[in-house]
Amino acid sequence: MGFKFVHAADIHLDSPLRGLERYDDAPVEEMRSATRRAFENLISLCIDEGAAFLLLAGDLYDGAWRDYNTVLFLIRQLNRLREHDVHVYVVHGNHDAENVMSKGLDMPGHVTVFGSKKPEQYSHPSVPVVVHGQSYPRTEVIEDLSAAFPQGGRDLFNVGLLHTSADGRSSEHKPYAPCSLQALIDKGYQYWALGHVHRRTELCLDPPILFPGNLQGRHIREAGPKGATLVHVDDDLRARPEHRDLDVVRWHHCEVTVSAADTPDAAIDRAVERLAALRRADPERPLAVRVRLTGQCDAHQKLVEREEHWANELRGRASSIEALWVEKVQLDTRTPVDLVALRKQPGALATLLRCLDDCRGDEAGLRSLAAGLSPLRKVLGRLDDAPLFEEPEELRALLGEVEQLVVPMLLDGGRRR
Repeated sequence: MGFKFVHAADIHLDSPLRGLERYDDAPVEEMRSATRRAFENLISLCIDEGAAFLLLAGDLYDGAWRDYNTVLFLIRQLNRLREHDVHVYVVHGNHDAENVMSKGLDMPGHVTVFGSKKPEQYSHPSVPVVVHGQSYPRTEVIEDLSAAFPQGGRDLFNVGLLHTSADGRSSEHKPYAPCSLQALIDKGYQYWALGHVHRRTELCLDPPILFPGNLQGRHIREAGPKGATLVHVDDDLRARPEHRDLDVVRWHHCEVTVSAADTPDAAIDRAVERLAALRRADPERPLAVRVRLTGQCDAHQKLVEREEHWANELRGRASSIEALWVEKVQLDTRTPVDLVALRKQPGALATLLRCLDDCRGDEAGLRSLAAGLSPLRKVLGRLDDAPLFEEPEELRALLGEVEQLVVPMLLDGGRRR
């Protein structure tokens, strides 16, 4: 008999969306309720698809959140599944392992929460499925929890439910409960439902071993479509996963090449055109967009001289696009001056460029520069997305920006022949 189930993770109920709160016209209410509405979409997906069960692979809550309205909302939504005989299997991850709302909470009878002392196994009452899982006993788990999971039983669809960094290939997430891909394959399970990595990642297709990504992006580092995985299981117990979008506010990176722009206005016009196209391509939900202007252009000098002004100009013009907000504007344009040719010429500017080249290749010099920028780091540290100027690559990028700004200024805006 074939059946379906849904795999979701990293719900972070009532976790705030960050990045647009300083804008008066931002969709504050939609942002505040986004994780709840995405969870409602998840429940509806289970019902509409006739899923036999729902897997939740950790981080239902966000840290030590203490608002019991979050719990009440969760139980109300899970009770919608009881009415349709959809069972729910839950493990706790690093964010909800020690959550006060998780302790002593009586879940509805159709919801199974795995313990944290050792792996547990639960059979589904109506389909040939056994789910193996283990919750985190504490926030930081550095041991391989999967090692103690039993081998998969025959003639059954075995599911592993685990909150893990897996092989640690994602540098964005802490290496909790690490395990090797081969070790998971060797367990003989037909599906591994993982959580912790917020970007949808398929580690293996046969058997499917994957992170569905989080349900709702909460800031620009969680850009792109977000949702859950709907899994079709054939009569021969082979799984076919497919992603389903469930997010209600979406974050985007929008890179705009403005090489043909001879004025800042022309560059801004090009960016607004791209944003309008993005809106047309994704018309179903509010969009929060980080815009990055790139390319070698005549407008470069005037753009960087009044960076904040032109960023606000872009936001103002983009406000005419319905349900789209510019989260941030990054200027990464370059001077039209041929710096390569200039390096080869005699004179002070060529010497300056060669000195900058030497600095970029001097590790000791970069460390000295980092020490000199320490007071600036303390000030910038209070700002969102502020550069730390600690890593060599960051400092090399800084020196590149100096080169792009100072040389054209010395050449009178790059127009002197």
